[in-house]
Amino acid sequence: MTRPLNVGVAGLGTVGAGVLTLLRQNADLIAARAGRPIAVTAVAARDRKRDRGISLDGLRWYDDAAALASDSGVDVVVELIGGSDGPAKALVEAALAAGKPVVTANKALLALHGAALAEQAEANNASLAFEAAVAGGIPAIKGLREGLAANRIARVTGILNGTCNYILTCMRDQGREFADVLAEAQKLGYAEADPSFDIDGVDAAHKLAILAALAFGRPVEFDAVHVEGIRHISALDIKLAEELGYRIKLLGIAAQVDGGISTRVHPCMVPVSHPIAVVDGVYNAVVAEGDFVGRVVLEGRGAGAGPTASAVVADLIDVARGRSTPVWGAGSAALAKTPSVPMAQNRGAYYLRLMVVDRPGVVAEITGVLRDHSISLESMIQRGRAPGEAVPIVLTTHDCQEASMRAALERIAALDSVLETPALIRIETL
Repeated sequence: MTRPLNVGVAGLGTVGAGVLTLLRQNADLIAARAGRPIAVTAVAARDRKRDRGISLDGLRWYDDAAALASDSGVDVVVELIGGSDGPAKALVEAALAAGKPVVTANKALLALHGAALAEQAEANNASLAFEAAVAGGIPAIKGLREGLAANRIARVTGILNGTCNYILTCMRDQGREFADVLAEAQKLGYAEADPSFDIDGVDAAHKLAILAALAFGRPVEFDAVHVEGIRHISALDIKLAEELGYRIKLLGIAAQVDGGISTRVHPCMVPVSHPIAVVDGVYNAVVAEGDFVGRVVLEGRGAGAGPTASAVVADLIDVARGRSTPVWGAGSAALAKTPSVPMAQNRGAYYLRLMVVDRPGVVAEITGVLRDHSISLESMIQRGRAPGEAVPIVLTTHDCQEASMRAALERIAALDSVLETPALIRIETL
């Protein structure tokens, strides 16, 4: 019998337990596809007493995760600890230094340290695989890096955070406000006790930085990603978006534009006819546009024990078969030095919602500011009259530069007739 591939798993949370369960439950199928059995022989976790719902009998246990790298009975290390530094980074670096393949689901680690880790993997002839780091069970990494390898990619767009997508879906379907739905999502386990990484867009930005590096063949550059979350989205904005023919989604968008690569994460109004507009609940989606293949849409569950374990084990099967691809699709020396384009240079259309005093001349004041910054209107909605009281005005614009819109918005917010901070959402026709 061919010798099994012996695996050391660091981190026995939801995903770690899912990996062990999948390897055991589908052992025969996995062995056939891998060409040999894949077996977990060692684990590392902090709490030996915690019940994880699976048997850990017969497995070597390490309190120090980095010790897995020096275990001669471990052929490949699976890092499921999480976090951009600390034990996760130490383990991955130690394993690569020892020439051992690494499989990880750690998007933060790759987004912040992926360039250096790729160079270390190359120097030690060790593979670094990370299908589970982006969009859970969706084969977004292999699809982009390998399936579309012959294409020049113009743009990658994604719903990359299931928590945000769930919240926005509930707000739309139930007419509820953000804070109310967030509290419910926390009770249901869809949102963390501290949800800031999700709702402020950081988690999606980590994933977008990875996708952008793969799509455009350049080193990963997290600091270049413009990041906004969904805290400011209201039920009123979602209702108005529907009336205008749009749905609001938190998107990550990486695109080839004049001057370089634009990478941004923020709420968007997308046409209801676009495939990404109908991806609801906790589902994720990745849309890639190549010069020969056209548009490719991938959709599925972006998190959870089953989907993420599926992606981890797919990488282990590649390791067992000896299949290895450069981390970013090409060797570090072959990666492009394409510059990042700052958000201020982005061009697009905008939705603005203003709460203003209902009195003569207010609309003229606002449109005058927009005119001064070379911003033209596409439409305006003003419903009802309440002289002297607050009323909403909704404006949509033609394409303009982000810097111009920001400057205009600062002046508009300072008008004494404007009673609240203006709401701005970018319109993406995609």
